Amino acid sequence: MTADRRTVLRTAAKLAALSAAGGGLLTSCGTGKPRRADTGTLAAHPGSVDPQHTTDPAWSGGEGPASPSPTGPTEATPAAAQGSPPASAPPIPPVLPPLAAGTPYEVVHGSRTSRLVALTCHGSGDPKLATALLEAAEQRGAKLTVMAVGSWLDQQPQMVRRILDAGHELGNHTQNHLDISAMSPEQARAEIAQCAERLQRLTGSIGRWFRPSAAQYATSMVREQARAVGYEHVLSFDVDPRDYNDPSAAELQRRVLNAARGGSVVALHMSHQCTVDALPAILDGLAKAGLKPVTASQLCA
Repeated sequence: MTADRRTVLRTAAKLAALSAAGGGLLTSCGTGKPRRADTGTLAAHPGSVDPQHTTDPAWSGGEGPASPSPTGPTEATPAAAQGSPPASAPPIPPVLPPLAAGTPYEVVHGSRTSRLVALTCHGSGDPKLATALLEAAEQRGAKLTVMAVGSWLDQQPQMVRRILDAGHELGNHTQNHLDISAMSPEQARAEIAQCAERLQRLTGSIGRWFRPSAAQYATSMVREQARAVGYEHVLSFDVDPRDYNDPSAAELQRRVLNAARGGSVVALHMSHQCTVDALPAILDGLAKAGLKPVTASQLCA
């Protein structure tokens, strides 16, 4: 009995040692690894269980009762290593200040007692000219409101981040910049909606402002269609220096500074060299007159 007892004890000790060694081997192979709760995405290995269950801290990687999870950091397999591209996060809509109570549906200008003005720009054309205009504004601390044409966004989607990341504002200036006032209601709505879709996809928002194309003011039909698409405000303007006629930089400067006053909304174009050339002097002249260029939303806040 004594020999049998010693044999049993020695056998039990060997089994315990093997069990401990085996547990270490299983742990080193990854069975029973805990899932990290702080990872943004969980990469599932081929043949693994439903990823919905991998967040269960009691999941052991096999059937039957869960075994204690080993401690220590773990890493998810990169998505690229599995042959699938990482998911891209949707764009975060820009944060806009709330508008002042009583802001009209169609804004032509802001408060005349204000010392603020809004420089708005038709967004289309050569991206080099557009970038040069943005840089000229930024060098003097000015913010612009870019009323983008949808077809331009299709061609130059990188301009969206360039505009928003610098603190400028984006709005809707129709898809193709045609005479919206002469369209049928269905055609007008499509022009507004198509540009809104581009803005939504690229920025996470359709933007606050809609501006009719080839018109200073919105007709009742255009207003109705803009509301149907989701726009609560139309952005018009009270200062039109006609930079699209390509005057000299000095003449363009004179036109803007002679007409702009507190609360003015100025209509400019990004696709004309004269506008790029004149903007530094325009901004200097506004500053000398005690006027500060801000976005349309800041003007109406």
